Amino acid sequence: MTGVGRRVRFAPSPTGFLHIGGVRTALFNWLFARNDGGEFCIRIENTDTGREVAEASEQILRSLDWLGLDWDGEPTFQLDNAADHEVAARMLLDSGAAYLDDGAVRLRVPDDGLTGWDDLVKGPIEVANADIEDFVLVRSDGRPTYNFAAPVDDANSGITHVIRGDDHVSNTPKQVLVLRSLGHELPAFAHVPNVLGTDGKKLSKRHGAVSIEEFRENGYLPAAMMNYLSLLGWSLDDKTTVMSREQLVGGFSLDRVGTSPATFDYEKLLWLNGVHLRELAPRAYAVALLAYLDEQGFDGDEATVRASVPLVHEKIATLGEYPAFCRFLFADPEPDSEQLADTGGVLAAAVQALEGADPFDAEQIEAALRVMCETLELKPRKAFQPVRIAITGSKVSPGLFESLELLGRQESVARIERAMALA
Repeated sequence: MTGVGRRVRFAPSPTGFLHIGGVRTALFNWLFARNDGGEFCIRIENTDTGREVAEASEQILRSLDWLGLDWDGEPTFQLDNAADHEVAARMLLDSGAAYLDDGAVRLRVPDDGLTGWDDLVKGPIEVANADIEDFVLVRSDGRPTYNFAAPVDDANSGITHVIRGDDHVSNTPKQVLVLRSLGHELPAFAHVPNVLGTDGKKLSKRHGAVSIEEFRENGYLPAAMMNYLSLLGWSLDDKTTVMSREQLVGGFSLDRVGTSPATFDYEKLLWLNGVHLRELAPRAYAVALLAYLDEQGFDGDEATVRASVPLVHEKIATLGEYPAFCRFLFADPEPDSEQLADTGGVLAAAVQALEGADPFDAEQIEAALRVMCETLELKPRKAFQPVRIAITGSKVSPGLFESLELLGRQESVARIERAMALA
């Protein structure tokens, strides 16, 4: 089944935060659908209702929305399909394909033959029926099992392609048997590689952040996350790494999905996020930065944030680095007196140089401070360091001359004079 009419689903369980591996699978489904004008549906596979389920479902939808994975129609819930599951179970019992066992409904699995499918990622897969037990479809308390409810819901909602993680391969023979017993056409199955840490083990908290919300809180861009997640098991070609949303949609295909486990490399993600940040136009950068800071409750005036964009545009890899990197713009720094030891002469000369810079812009400030270096017979690196510490409280900061301009002459001189008392 290919071409127009693709209809896929992402069917997470509302058991907690949405793991990065699940998000990658959702992305593959979304890209596959959007590549051909198809539909991307959300089905929450809940076994009960309650506050925890509602909260987890909201978190899942919030994460997908932030990443830009828009879905078609309203999200559905497996529990709402209980009547459909009952009808399907009754059909199987009536046809003899299933039987009652201590109140539970079991599928009657053939004793011989093979059950298989042509996986769009892994190729042909076959399992001997003799290795599949007569498995439970409906428990004695009336609750359907995953391997019964999922294929019934897929068939009833017209799912054409089931794209999911490698760990579901073992479930597929049972679901194929269910669908065939009900007389349904099989969807195309595609099992994508699992996502592991750099140590080859299942991605977990010990590796770092593992939920989309954590990456969001740390200041990663949705575009960078989408770009990076797409590379976990798929590639456009042998050389392209940085891609836009439009390029990903246009280039995605299942035949470029590999079979080996994908490795989540935090350093590569950090690098890629920095690339996407630097590609933003200043206005778009400011919008993204202000939205992030507002989410995080950062206390700083909008005008100063906007004015600081040129200072940080090429310097930080995530928006989360901004508060610490630029805190000196919003609060007085606390320089380390040890770092200022024996620098009083330089600081005094810097005050004089800055008072003479006219106009007080980065170009004139730089010129005045370089003349100071020549007068003191000091290399710029050595002369500028105490000034930087006095102004920002750190040896690492945005551009010194631009920072001084942004703070203004009065504030800059005041900070240096306060630092002189520590030198």
